[in-house]
Amino acid sequence: MRFDQPVLLYGAGREARSTRAFLKARAPSLKVFVTVDSGAADIEDAELIPPTELNAAIEAGRFATIVKSPGVSRYRPIFLVAREAGIAVCSNLNLWGEYYRDGRTVIAITGTKGKSTTATLVHLMLTQSGLDAGLAGNVGLAPLEIADKHKIVVFELSSYQTADMAFSPNIAAVTNLTPEHTDWHRDVEHYFADKLNLIDRESPFPVGLGPAAQTNPLVLAALRDTRRLLPPLAPFIADRIASTVRKSKLKGAHNLDNARLATQIALAAGAGLEGIVRGINQFEPLPHRLEEHSIGGLTFVNDSISTTPEATKAALAAYQGKRIALIAGGHERQQDYAELASLLSPRGVTLLVALPVTGDRLATATYAAAPQVQVVEAGTLRAGLEALASRRSEFDTIILSPGAPSYGQLETSGVAFKDFEERGRAFVRIATELFS
Repeated sequence: MRFDQPVLLYGAGREARSTRAFLKARAPSLKVFVTVDSGAADIEDAELIPPTELNAAIEAGRFATIVKSPGVSRYRPIFLVAREAGIAVCSNLNLWGEYYRDGRTVIAITGTKGKSTTATLVHLMLTQSGLDAGLAGNVGLAPLEIADKHKIVVFELSSYQTADMAFSPNIAAVTNLTPEHTDWHRDVEHYFADKLNLIDRESPFPVGLGPAAQTNPLVLAALRDTRRLLPPLAPFIADRIASTVRKSKLKGAHNLDNARLATQIALAAGAGLEGIVRGINQFEPLPHRLEEHSIGGLTFVNDSISTTPEATKAALAAYQGKRIALIAGGHERQQDYAELASLLSPRGVTLLVALPVTGDRLATATYAAAPQVQVVEAGTLRAGLEALASRRSEFDTIILSPGAPSYGQLETSGVAFKDFEERGRAFVRIATELFS
């Protein structure tokens, strides 16, 4: 990247702010522009270019590089226009790769679900083994924030980041692969290819696979050579991990799978077994991922980070034996909810609160597949919780596991959530108001 020609930041979130800080440190006088599709363009010392004026700015050659935020799809026509005009398009992650990759061990973990927990566990296992490791990506720091602070960097990467990742890791892992983010990637085929760009490479770095990924033909094709696979855990290690997980804060069979995969990765990176065990014991549930609250004698589970039906299935499996009221539904991404509907009754769901938009499809599927499950269709999260407050004898556990993003979803009439984190906080706050 050149520091003598202006740069455009497309997006103004956490990564964009860290990119701005990186540019300011490298070239204090560099001219920086910013554009956003919605919300505030709150970037220090950056001049706003509205999206409607981008084509004209490209034609006028006002900047030489675009640093794209992850949430901005690489498939937008504007980026093709930019490249044809000779403007480079890069990312916070690839800038890290260009300036900080050399001399560091990179562990990169992706997957449709489980990647945040797995990456967090690997980081804990390494640090508890006395290794100098940092955590970055969607959890921990933004790539350019972590810079050169650690000899080992564990990256938790979304499909948005793996899609155009320009450097290879030393160790990679894929937890699983199911359809998601098809709006960003154009279609499911592009989503799978962009996700698997992490491992579909000539360089033969080792790869760890979660149980679901091990039997996925697309993953195996991207792997190219099964000799790249990390070795399975020795039986005595697998037993030790299972015993430790049972006594830890990791809930559900899916988290045992995450812990086993994390152990394979950590061992490959030089961790010791006792450090691995300490890492599992140190684990605290991630915010908005099976986050438990006891309110009014009931268990409330904030799983707002759940944006796929598969994540909701995993949440329900973690609470087998409970009588569950499930709150689900959110932004439409054309995901299939038929199997989830068929699993509601076997997994203990007695009552479903269906929120717009995808809750409508889940409700319809539930009427057909599980008529014994009571369905409440509510327009907002508050309305759904208010409906549950009058029926509290029908359940002992309330789980917010939407199985869909929060975009456009309403907390109450006229008030939309900014993101899944705001949705999760609202769930806990409203539940406390209504059930304490």
